[in-house]
Amino acid sequence: MKILTKEDYIESLREQKHLIYYDGARVEDVTTHPAFIPHINSAAKTYEMALRPEFEDIATAISSFTGERINRFTHIHQSVEDLIKKVQLLRAIGHETASCFQRCVGWDAMNATYMTTFDMDRRFGGNYHARLVDYVKMIQSTNRMVVGGMTDPKGDRSKSPSQQADPDLFVHVVERRADGIVIRGAKAHQTGAANSHEVLLMPTQAMREEDRDYAVACATPLTAPGVVQIFGRQTNDQRKFGGRLDAGNPDFGLVGGETLLIFEDVFVPWERVFMCGETEFAGLLVERFATLHRQNYGGCKGGVADVIIGACALACDYQGTSKASHVKEKLAEMMHLTETLYSGSIACSAMGSKTASGAYYPDPLLANCTKHNVTHHIYEISRLAHDVAGGILATMPFESDLRSPEVGRLVEKYLAGVEGVSTENRIRILRLIENLTGGTALVESMHGAGSPQTQKVMYARLGKLDMKKKMAGKIAGIEE
Repeated sequence: MKILTKEDYIESLREQKHLIYYDGARVEDVTTHPAFIPHINSAAKTYEMALRPEFEDIATAISSFTGERINRFTHIHQSVEDLIKKVQLLRAIGHETASCFQRCVGWDAMNATYMTTFDMDRRFGGNYHARLVDYVKMIQSTNRMVVGGMTDPKGDRSKSPSQQADPDLFVHVVERRADGIVIRGAKAHQTGAANSHEVLLMPTQAMREEDRDYAVACATPLTAPGVVQIFGRQTNDQRKFGGRLDAGNPDFGLVGGETLLIFEDVFVPWERVFMCGETEFAGLLVERFATLHRQNYGGCKGGVADVIIGACALACDYQGTSKASHVKEKLAEMMHLTETLYSGSIACSAMGSKTASGAYYPDPLLANCTKHNVTHHIYEISRLAHDVAGGILATMPFESDLRSPEVGRLVEKYLAGVEGVSTENRIRILRLIENLTGGTALVESMHGAGSPQTQKVMYARLGKLDMKKKMAGKIAGIEE
């Protein structure tokens, strides 16, 4: 079955019956569970927008393998233009969901693995790349949603994978058979895993020879025997079970429905194995995935920030502060920070280059700068949002109070803003601001695609400090 519409996507999730737990209990149908519905709706936008004529240019692409039009989230980038359209698409979907739509992770995993398997086969021989191509063709033809499996729990981070007291704290191969491999371990914080169809696993870091069993990349359906998911708790997640008003963004949720994704002796056939012991390429695969994923953040977070700015402007209209000079100044600063993020994603895309595989790759230094800016600017945008919205953001009563026969009239009376604007609409826009600038969203901005320290490590590697010292010395007239 090829997934085209939102309805197709939801039906595919209803049919797959994967093993997933929420709050200690198994979830039989994620499509009807309040905790999952907003994340499903957000991911569904990636299918819906590909069918809308006004988005066809950025939301679809022509497959380099078949020549057919496909959903861009299954595409292998073939040009700098593709890299730019990727960022444009992410911002556009951010405008529609103001949330994480989740398919970027698997998309970046496919592109990173495509480039790396080509280099592996060119060095060692073998058919990893051909297997990956066949896998991508299957994803393109079915339009299935892939989650990229990168982050392991890691245990004691002062020790390598093979030095851990518990070897399962990094995903590893426990058996090599004639027909495939058996893997064990877990991937943590897996955005979109709760409502994906497949997972494409990658190593989480560079590996040494003694970590050979941990240098593994492979793909498996999330319905495979031994795959277990545990849904991660989010800030204010119980609001999804009550009225829509308190949820803030009830249709599209908080962030990306992350899960702890566990593999208890999962069998993977060889045709779905793309790395198995090639430690020399583990670090390269991680670096490529990280660069592709960091490229995204000025797009998706730029789109969400646009909604935050709009919500703040409306809140100021509703409370009569929109003409204040300091409010105008703060909104302008929020717009400046947002466009700075977006320009970083566009820049690293425009400066991208063709790899030996034929796939295009963003400029890694600029991609890391983009993500590092997100870890600062989204927090500042959120701080400014809290400033202009006011203290009411943290003290509003329940929706049930607004609806109450006893005290509803009092909420209406004392939380009213400017004349002509309903108290309910004022609360709605403030709840949206609360949702978009709260704990879970900010933590994801900080640690999604790697923490700030990982970007600083890349600066040291990519910043060409020796070249800059030589330039300075030459201009200063130092001949040594």
